[in-house]
Amino acid sequence: MTAPDRRDNGVHLDAGLAGPLFMLAAALLFTLLTVFVKLLGPAYSVWDIGFYRFLGGALVLITVFGRHGNPYRGHNIRLLIIRGCTGSAAFIAVVTAIRLLPISTALVIFFSFPAFAALFSFLLYGERIRLAECACILAVLAGVAVLLDVRLSGDLFGQIMALVGGVLAGLTVTLIRTLRAHNGPVIIYLYLCTMGILVTLPPFAVHPVWPTTPWEWGLVLGIVFSSVTAQLLMNQGFFYCRGWEGGVFMSSEVIFTALVGILFMDDPTSWRFWTGGGLIFGSVVALNRLKANRQ
Repeated sequence: MTAPDRRDNGVHLDAGLAGPLFMLAAALLFTLLTVFVKLLGPAYSVWDIGFYRFLGGALVLITVFGRHGNPYRGHNIRLLIIRGCTGSAAFIAVVTAIRLLPISTALVIFFSFPAFAALFSFLLYGERIRLAECACILAVLAGVAVLLDVRLSGDLFGQIMALVGGVLAGLTVTLIRTLRAHNGPVIIYLYLCTMGILVTLPPFAVHPVWPTTPWEWGLVLGIVFSSVTAQLLMNQGFFYCRGWEGGVFMSSEVIFTALVGILFMDDPTSWRFWTGGGLIFGSVVALNRLKANRQ
């Protein structure tokens, strides 16, 4: 399950197009994941949701991709484990924040992760970010804040958890730069699911909540398959863009979430949607043009 050599398979994808397409598709599926989690209801704790997501994801990957040898055989196992731990911890932190805060506050703080990814890229790899690229990151943060009408209110611990989730997500997407050189998207996500199982199993086992109706089973399966597909697309997208760039593209998830509310939940369309969404969309387009010009 290591990454295929794109030079020899006859398929050559334009990085300026492939990266944004993979990330936008992943953002759309992560939006679907958020809808499934919301529909599942508050009876399911963050540990229940995490356990079902990670266990289901591991079973799907092993069943589909593990039939021809050891599915855990990868390159740089220690870093795969570290990335799995930081990714699962980021998921737990942000879901905890969403439970404690207004969702707008939690998401605005969490979507600071492209800025942290840029910082970690500089600290770990010495990557320098141009002024125009910094402007794209700041515009995305401003767009998310405007669209969600952010107010820094609510539980202080929830705000801290949202920030911790953003920091860990920034570190996680940065580490993929090293892993993507010799590992494919499947092995990277498999280690995330495995570490996530180890993190969520103990609290889940203390007070497990099991689906009891076909509707709940359908939502759990929706969480599993939407998260697997979204994560594989995102991991593949990092073959074509840097961690903080992928974070900027992934911020389009906020627009998709707002559209779901407008189209299916009768949320009003306000100036905040058009202004905030325009800032985010414009930043994604501008960053893509900067990326194409740089290449």
